[in-house]
Amino acid sequence: MSFSVLAQQGAQQDAGEQNTQQETPQSVIEPSVERRDINEANIDSENFEFGMLVGVISIEDFSSSMLVGARAAYHVNEDFFVEATYGQAEAGETSFEVLSGGAPFLTDAERDYRYYNVSLGYNLNGETFFTDRWVFNSATYLTLGAGSTEFGGDERFTVTLGAGYRLLLTDFFALHINMKDHLFNSELIGEEKTTHNIEYGLGATFFF
Repeated sequence: MSFSVLAQQGAQQDAGEQNTQQETPQSVIEPSVERRDINEANIDSENFEFGMLVGVISIEDFSSSMLVGARAAYHVNEDFFVEATYGQAEAGETSFEVLSGGAPFLTDAERDYRYYNVSLGYNLNGETFFTDRWVFNSATYLTLGAGSTEFGGDERFTVTLGAGYRLLLTDFFALHINMKDHLFNSELIGEEKTTHNIEYGLGATFFF
């Protein structure tokens, strides 16, 4: 066999090996990602919220008293909602009444404290992590409203400023922590002034 024939066979063999190498697919490295199962409650598709509240209200010039009430809200969208609240308490004695032991400023009926208000609220939506697997939707919200307060035998226009925190435990049940300042003019113990009546409350609500 001649040298040229051997050279041609060697070239063909090298070309075959190159084609075999090109046709051999390269191995693909799949990323190893560990996925976590997260339990996250979403707000129910309904926009109405209703529930009860309990707390303490500090009536200016009178002692703090237990407060009970109700709350109803309509969520316009994820950010804004309209809220209506009702609360009632029984005012205690002023420091002067306690120290002097004299005649009370108010009768028992006049010590009944009731308020009604309607507020516009704004949500700062977020999430609360209890564990790596338990995550709950939550929101810090601000409210501004107006209404009426019945106290001391009179009814007074009231402006309400509030802030709260809502934790959605399921798709229809939520817990609330809130603080509100009820501002109205009063002259029960002297000259007329704007009083600040601070409320601290806990609530439980249902979405419908």
